[in-house]
Order: sequence, then C-alpha cells, then structure tokens
Amino acid sequence: MRADPENRAPASQPQAATSTADETDLVRRARNGDEAAVREIIRRNNQRLFRAARGLLDSDHEAEDVVQEAYVKAFTRLDGFDGRAALSTWLTRIAVNAALSRLRKRRPTADLEAIDMHANQNGGQILPFPSNPPDPEASAARAEARRFIEQALNGLPAAFRLVFILRDVQGLTTEEAAEAMGVKPQTVKTRLFRARRLIREAIDGSLEAGFSGLYPFDGARCANLADRVVAALRTEGRLS
Repeated sequence: MRADPENRAPASQPQAATSTADETDLVRRARNGDEAAVREIIRRNNQRLFRAARGLLDSDHEAEDVVQEAYVKAFTRLDGFDGRAALSTWLTRIAVNAALSRLRKRRPTADLEAIDMHANQNGGQILPFPSNPPDPEASAARAEARRFIEQALNGLPAAFRLVFILRDVQGLTTEEAAEAMGVKPQTVKTRLFRARRLIREAIDGSLEAGFSGLYPFDGARCANLADRVVAALRTEGRLS
C-alpha cells in the first residue's frame, strides 16, 4: 500500500529552496508577459488542474474548457498571487471554483454539508496501491482496472470525487487539499473516507493498479491548451 502523503518525508531544504526560487522566477517572468514562462507554468500544472476539474464535471471536454478559463483568469490576475501558498495550490483553487461555478449554473448547488453529515464514520478500507511498477504482462489488466475506477469515480457525488482525486490521485496532503477546496481539513478527511469506501463497494474488490493513468492530460492536448491560453492572453495584451 502506498504511504499516506501526510507522512511522506519532507524534501531536502536545498531542493525546496531551489524549487521555490524557480517558481518565483517563473511568476515574475509571467507577470512581465514572458510567453515561455506562461507555457512552462501551464505544462507543470495541466495534469493537476485537469484532474481537479474533471473530478467535478462529467466530461473531459467541459473540464478542459474550465482549465483554460482558470488559466486565463489566473494569468490576468497574477498580481493577486502573494506566494503564501504554492502556485499549484493557488491555480487548483481557481480551477475548482471555475468548475463549481459552472455546476451552479447548470443545476442547484449540492448541499455538501448534508453529504458530510451522512458520511459513514465506521469501517471502510483504503484502496490498495502497488509498491512496485507492474510488469508488461499486467498492462491490459491495469487498463481495465483504470476503466473500472474511472467508472466508480464518475458515480460518486462531486464533493467525494474531487477530494479523492486531490488526495489519492494527485497526492496532496490533507491541508493542501483543504486549501484548494476551501474547506476545513476535517471535512477533507471525512469526505475522503466516504469516497474510498464507496469506490471499493462500486468496484467490488481490491484492485492492484495505480492511479497514474487516470484522466490523462498530456501530449498534444496539453500543448493545444497552452496555445489557446497564450492566444487569449495576447488578445488581452498580457503577453509581450
């Protein structure tokens, strides 16, 4: 079973400092209209934002539209990023809010507190994660497992689906997920507990596949989204 991200060992201070400095430089350059910096920020965050949006919405196409919308909003308001949270967390929050806004326009807002009140606090097990990469012969089984898991995810209430993707797929800590979702850490724990149990019930058994292939968003789709965001920013005069 995969170690809980909350208990993962902290990165070495030199690495953390380098990463922070690199991110700070990217943000500075993006604020100054540097297209290369904008594209690099998009490349680094596309998978996370797409998965977060897809966790709330019902289709890849709609999730991709929301991610584009979130990027344009973020880059046009980059002066509002104060660096207190990681850039990825700030971007994820914008994408989540954009997805929720779209849901509210389409149907009545879900009573998430009521969902939390009904979450079962007893029993339940965590979906197992493989400790080693599967061998080539297991690729077909892993593809089938991903299909079952995605089907189970799509059947969850949006609140549970999102927290599962942020915590178990993306590997965010409870605190990071809470900040991205705008809820309390305890709410994240409650929803995640319920989501894991519902998924196990939906797939009816343990699956030994990992989640790295869920809701993929890379390659040409990633590049095309960057092109569209850059074009929108140019239209608004945000890039040099």
